[in-house]
Amino acid sequence: MKYTEKEESLIEFIKKLMPDGVAVAFSGGVDSTLILKVTKDILDNEKSDIKKDLKLVAFTLNTILNPKNDLKIAKSICDDFGVRQVVINVNEIINPKILSNDKMRCYYCKNDLFLRIFEEKSKYSLKYVIDGSNFDDKDNYRPGSIAAKELGVISPLEECGFTKNEVREFAKKLEISVANRASAPCMLTRYPYDTKVDFLQFDKIEELEGKIKSLGIYNVRVRVHGDIARVEVDKDKLAFLAEKINNLIPDFERAGFKYTTIDARGFRSGSMDE
Repeated sequence: MKYTEKEESLIEFIKKLMPDGVAVAFSGGVDSTLILKVTKDILDNEKSDIKKDLKLVAFTLNTILNPKNDLKIAKSICDDFGVRQVVINVNEIINPKILSNDKMRCYYCKNDLFLRIFEEKSKYSLKYVIDGSNFDDKDNYRPGSIAAKELGVISPLEECGFTKNEVREFAKKLEISVANRASAPCMLTRYPYDTKVDFLQFDKIEELEGKIKSLGIYNVRVRVHGDIARVEVDKDKLAFLAEKINNLIPDFERAGFKYTTIDARGFRSGSMDE
């Protein structure tokens, strides 16, 4: 397979980390899956007799705040790649700083989550923790990235200048099953900062988003504003959703929403930061 110069740089970057072993913070999204695939391929191409299963472990966090389907997808990918996976169960909301839902919630949360990975990876004699943050993430409000950097997490995609589109293109080249998977961020991103969060509502919101996606819509967010649901989809799907939304009103009402609206500005990642 012929690689671009940037793809070669990513492979070489990760290869330099491998002798000391790496823990991949693995969610099952396209970014961390690309990192896991490249790392596993490097190990598979090793000609030495090192115990390869001791050089790479995928650590997946089973959390309250992430969509439930993420864990199932992550497990399936690790099985397909033949990578050892360690699932860490985490209850983030016992931290009152996260529960407060202020603008630093992501910092507190990522700090807690990565600390758990650092604790666990020490059991496997792995030196480095690497994640799937990409170069585009630098332009967004991501206090969680600050926490990761403070703890020493390495982000190969960011270091090698990979944009999200370039991540997807490389993932397609490597025939990764989730190359086109839409981003699935933390459920707190559906709520405005400094508002009370109904954690029992998460499953209902995830179900609503799933039903809208089943209509053939790629990017979907159901944002919560009290008893008002503000639905974001890509602009080219606004008219289509407007034709279908009445059929979903009973589902929104069962989820606790009195009013259902479609945001005419369309889908915007991180719109609660505007």
